Amino acid sequence: MTDITFRAALSDAIRYWEWRRVIYNLALSAVVGAVFIAYLPSSRSGLNLVSIQWLFVLAVLANVAYCAAYVVDLVAQLSAARSTWLRFRWMLLAVGIAFAGVLANYFSQGIFPHAIYHR
Repeated sequence: MTDITFRAALSDAIRYWEWRRVIYNLALSAVVGAVFIAYLPSSRSGLNLVSIQWLFVLAVLANVAYCAAYVVDLVAQLSAARSTWLRFRWMLLAVGIAFAGVLANYFSQGIFPHAIYHR
């Protein structure tokens, strides 16, 4: 077990998580973009000031939720399992992106109108 200070663990967490936030945001943007494209042409009518404000609020909330990774990371880094955690913390990112992607899909389907065609 390696002893680590809170400051060192926090610095390591910031280095690890902050550049991955870009990947997280790109993944969620891709989900919302895919829903928008899938619902064309009717989704265009849903692109207005209100929907853009909703998308902004949801993006901010998604980034607030991303910060939960810091809590998990710091606790794990300050535990006896630090060396194992450092090898496997990418799984927290993967699960977080998958979960946030499902939520982004759900909410963007509610924001963009889509025509339902019956044959």
